[in-house]
Parts: sequence; structure tokens; C-alpha cells
Amino acid sequence: MKTAVLISGGVDSSVALRLLQEQGHDITAFYLKIWLEDELAFLGNCPWEEDLAYVRAVCAEANVPLEIISFQQEYHDEVVAYTLTEIKAGRTPNPDIFCNQRIKFGAFYKKIGNQFDHIATGHYAQVRVVDGIYSLHAAPDLIKDQTYFLSHLSQEQLSRALFPIGGYTKPQVRELAERFNLPNKARKDSQGICFLGKIKFSDFVKHHCGITPGLLVEYETDKIVGEHEGYWYYTVGQRQGIGLSGGPWYVVCKNTEKNIVYISRQYYSPDKIRNSCELAACHWIAGVVPQVERLEVKLRHGAQRYTCSLIQEAERVILKLDDRDQGIAPGQFAVFYRNDECLGGAMIVKVL
Repeated sequence: MKTAVLISGGVDSSVALRLLQEQGHDITAFYLKIWLEDELAFLGNCPWEEDLAYVRAVCAEANVPLEIISFQQEYHDEVVAYTLTEIKAGRTPNPDIFCNQRIKFGAFYKKIGNQFDHIATGHYAQVRVVDGIYSLHAAPDLIKDQTYFLSHLSQEQLSRALFPIGGYTKPQVRELAERFNLPNKARKDSQGICFLGKIKFSDFVKHHCGITPGLLVEYETDKIVGEHEGYWYYTVGQRQGIGLSGGPWYVVCKNTEKNIVYISRQYYSPDKIRNSCELAACHWIAGVVPQVERLEVKLRHGAQRYTCSLIQEAERVILKLDDRDQGIAPGQFAVFYRNDECLGGAMIVKVL
């Protein structure tokens, strides 16, 4: 079985490669060059050189051919442009979801055509097929589970996807890295957004959006309590980085036209339920709306799920949580589950 393995230089994708090799797959490794020359210019160096060095070492040790493919333009057009549009609109983007849908399992699929039977990555997720329908399932390690970021994949994309470490926990993957004696076996997990690597998200935003002073206003009283450098640096529910005494202060909402950020010290008061929102662009992995009254939902990557219901109101789809969540933010994604199966997701467009 000919398999293309996307490798990043981290432990997860390296273990995935070695597991498939052990199983007898005919492997070619691919490193996607996605860093942006614009970002490198203001950084002054290339933080991805270390990643590529580890990739080469892992492939050399395994005697696996490596190809480096540039997707810089595709990344800019499909992921970075989306991210900047959302930020400037005052919403909170999730570029990793579109990185998977549009690049790793999109542009890359098109690039390699039918040369390979499968495309494998180091994601913590599992694929199953019953009666010709492919389904996406959570990894046993619920903290590392990455189905949230894979929730917008299609049937065609899942049909060729392999996630070799999806049945393992992170400690087990670390043990496998030791057994394989990988060059990067002790390397720490990467954090942050897919295309930024070690660049801080705030630095990326500052580079593209700059600084535009605006007002911090207390939500309940309309009293001006401070200043900020631009609404794009804030997201709903944020506590850190507001820089005011007498708190804790939380971001409640933003007025993008007037560059005002509304904050509150009563964010968690009993009258602020925060348990519903309006959704748009629903994507269902099976291609059909699930016929169940009750689902579980994640509002961000992590183990936290809420029991919920979806309500169709004329042209609107409303998500109602059984509990409350203080960080429901427009632009983020609600991703739905039935037991361990990830059913799909939708963008949050309005907090109700």
C-alpha cells in the first residue's frame, strides 16, 4: 500500500511514520513548506529550520524518501487570508480547522493525485467505515484528541486518511518514540497556530493590523476605564492581558466600527447565562444532518464537552447548551459528537 506521510518534525508524525513502516507500507514522507516570507522578514530568521532538520534526521534513519513541497501561496490564500479577515471583523478565527480541510487534506490531495492510496498524519483521531460511510472518532486520549480540528473533513478526504497514532495516548506515543529511538524522541510538543510555528499570535496580529488606540469601556455602566491598542487583540471571555487594576476584568464584546472593547467585572454573575448562540455553515461529515435530539458539543479544542440541542428557527440554527460557557466567541467553531464519533461542526456567528 503506497502511503504519503505528512511529517512536521514533531514526535507524533514521526511515530506515525515508523508505525506504518513497521506495518509494511510503501512510504514517502512529505514536508509541507508553509512558512510565510512576509512573517520571516519581520522575524529576521527562520524558526522552521529546526523542524526541517528533525524531519531529515527521522527520514534518514528510517531510510524513507522525503519530498519538500511549497504550499506558501495556498496557505496565504486559504488560511492566512481567512484568519486576517476574521480578526479584522472582530471575530476569533480557528485557522487549524481550515489548515486541515483546505491544505493537508485539500491542496495536498490534489497535488499528489492518485499516486498514493492513503495520506497519513500524526493526528490523534480514528477513522472507521461502515456500509461505505466513513466516520471520524475521538482518540482515547481525550486531552490530545484532535477531532475538533478535523471536523470539516469530507467523505472523500476521510476515505484516504490514516491516523496511525489515533488509538494511542500521548504517554504511549512517547514510549514508542523511545522504542524507535527517534532523533526527536525528547522534543517538546509544539504549541500555537499551524502556520505560525514559534511566532506569537499577538506578533502576527501586530504585524498585519498594527496599533490603533481605542477605549476600554465598562459594559454595565458605559464608563471609560482605560485604553487599548486595537480591538483585534481581544476575544470574548478573555481575562489575561487587559492590564487594569480592580479586576478581574473580562472581555464581553467589541464594537469594531468604533474600536471599543467592552469589559466587565461581573462576567460570571448569575444573570449572565451565556448558554446559546447562532451557527452558520454547518458541515456534517456523513453528508446528512444527524437525526437525534441531543448531542454533545465542543466549543474549543480540549476535553470539555456540553450536552446540547440544535434548534432550527426559520433560516437560523441555534445551539443551546445544557450548561453555560463563558467563552462563546463569534468566529470560533462548535463541533458536535455522538459518543466518541465526531459528526461535524459549524461556525459561531452570534452569541445570544
